Amino acid sequence: MTGRRARTGRGWDASPPRAGDADGPPRPRRGRRGSSGGVSSPSADADARRALDARGGVDGWGDVDGWAAAEAPRGADAPRGTGASPRDEAELAREVCLRQLAVRPRTRAELAAALAKRGISEEVSAGVLDRYDEVGIIDDAAFARAWVSSRHAGRGLARRALANELRRRGVDGEVASEALDELDEETEAETARALVDRKLRTARGEPDAVFRRLVGMLARKGYPPGVAIRAVKDALAAQSAEAAEFADGIDADALADAEGELTPDSRPLD
Repeated sequence: MTGRRARTGRGWDASPPRAGDADGPPRPRRGRRGSSGGVSSPSADADARRALDARGGVDGWGDVDGWAAAEAPRGADAPRGTGASPRDEAELAREVCLRQLAVRPRTRAELAAALAKRGISEEVSAGVLDRYDEVGIIDDAAFARAWVSSRHAGRGLARRALANELRRRGVDGEVASEALDELDEETEAETARALVDRKLRTARGEPDAVFRRLVGMLARKGYPPGVAIRAVKDALAAQSAEAAEFADGIDADALADAEGELTPDSRPLD
C-alpha cells in the first residue's frame, strides 16, 4: 500500500519523523514559538490532549502503585545526536513527553529530565514544556494533590513520607506543602490506627515485640513517633487482656520524647 501512513498521535506507537522519509508523517504546521524557543503546534497539543483524556485527565489516576511496572520501553525513543533541526527536535521532544504521559502523569521536572536524557537541548525542552504548562497538560499542583490522595489511601503513607516522594519528583516545596495541607492530623491518626488494626490480625509474639514492630512499621511510613506510639498503644489495649495490661504501662509521651533511643524491630510487616 502506497501513500502516507496515518499517524495516530498516541504515545505508544507514534514515531519521530526522519529527514528524507517520503512515506513518513507530514511535519506539523508551524505554531507559535514558546518563550524559550520551542515550537508548538495545534496538532501536537491535540495529541497530548487525547493522551491526557485517555487516562481520565490530570486527576484521573487510580492507584499509582503499579506505575513502575508499566513504564514505557526506553528503546522506543529516538537516539541522541541526530543533528535534527529545531523544528524536528521539538517534534521529538513532544513524542518523548507523550510517551511519558501515556504511562502516568508527570511533573515538569520529570519530563525535563527525560528530555535531557534523550539529548534534547534546554532551549527546545523549555519551549515544549512551557506550552504544555500553558494548556494544562503539565500541572504540578494537580500532580501533588493526586499523589498525596492516592498514596495515602493506597499505602497509608503519612505527610513526611509523602513530602519526600514529592521532593524526589521535583515538586516545588510550596506546591507540595499546599497539597500536604489537605491531609490533616486527625486523618493521619485514623489511618495509622487502621493500619495497626489490620496488622494486628496476623501479628504473632509477645506484646512488647509486637509493639516495637508495629511502631517501626508506622515510622517507615512517615508517621511521627507520638502518632505511631499512641495508635499502637490504643490498638493493643483493645486486643486482649494481656495486651491491654502491657499497653497500660506504656507512657506514650515519654517514649515519643525518647525517639532517638527507640530501635524498632527491622522485620517489615508491610
